[in-house]
Amino acid sequence: MTGRKKAAALATLGLSSLAVALAPAAPAAAATCYGGQTSVTYTAGTAKQSFGPFTASNRCNDVNVRVPSDNVVFACVVFVDHTEKCNRNDTFQGVGKDWVAVATDVRNGTRFKVRLVDATASPLKVSIAY
Repeated sequence: MTGRKKAAALATLGLSSLAVALAPAAPAAAATCYGGQTSVTYTAGTAKQSFGPFTASNRCNDVNVRVPSDNVVFACVVFVDHTEKCNRNDTFQGVGKDWVAVATDVRNGTRFKVRLVDATASPLKVSIAY
């Protein structure tokens, strides 16, 4: 039985809230924060390298970074219209295979760069979602 048929059957039994939960997502809802990720290649080894500027979108509330391999890099966000320094008191966060929010509650339209340093491998593919 398909998801729609299950939802319809549950609705007829008075279980409409469960029917809504089982209904397939609309195509517009399929676009996620991570679905719009950008990939960059970090080649600096131990030197700092910046990527961007990017512009924050309504797709994500945060700037998220990950390394889609077993390597690690340290990342921070620089809000280019306001400073040359990294957010969070100019500190870097370790980033690996899982997504890490290196800047949170970023307003739509905010311009920023992602600065990377100290990768365990070079060149290193890094994903950024914003």
